[in-house]
Amino acid sequence: MNGGPPAVDRDAVRVLVVDDQELVREGIASLLAVRPGVTVVATAGDGPRAVEAAVTHRPEVALVDVRMPGMDGIDTAAALAARVPSCRVVMLTTFDDREYVARALRAGAVGYLLKNLPSADLARAVHLARAGIAQLDTSVLAALTAAPAPPAPALPAGTLTEREVQVLRLLAGGSTNREIAARLFLSEGTVKNHISRILGRLHLRDRTQAALYARDHGLL
Repeated sequence: MNGGPPAVDRDAVRVLVVDDQELVREGIASLLAVRPGVTVVATAGDGPRAVEAAVTHRPEVALVDVRMPGMDGIDTAAALAARVPSCRVVMLTTFDDREYVARALRAGAVGYLLKNLPSADLARAVHLARAGIAQLDTSVLAALTAAPAPPAPALPAGTLTEREVQVLRLLAGGSTNREIAARLFLSEGTVKNHISRILGRLHLRDRTQAALYARDHGLL
């Protein structure tokens, strides 16, 4: 008996994976490809290609990274919602920053998940997203519901974001990355990224210089 082509699961969720890092993008696609009930119809490395792929392949769910060069994930989510409104967007990223989450949800994303979740949970999230069920990672939910920190003193215009000021204040007070993460309901990776951006934007060499900057600008 001749073996025909593999059966096509017509009820499988059609997924688009969008991430500017090829290794990450293909890894996510490969993990989903072996899960029952999921079909990866396309991948894209940036926002414009994601929109083009969505128009062509009509995915039901798009997994989109937040930080990408050019058109970032949030702008991509808004563009997908406008061009292919039937496609549900789930942000899949390493950043659980409150500002990112709020902006993503305003842009039309139905979920905000972190990349450290198991592949089985990711496949389940894809099915829930197709059903329109909102999903937030637990640390993301904690960040959204946390009480805002006291307003920071004014810094030179355009220097730091509000979140970066909060991180800088805690860093200058002697908190470790883990302590800052716990205080602001962030992951340690997100805290490290914030500190790197703070040092870069303020042209500082290390944490000691950052602490001195904070002292000189009245953050202590």
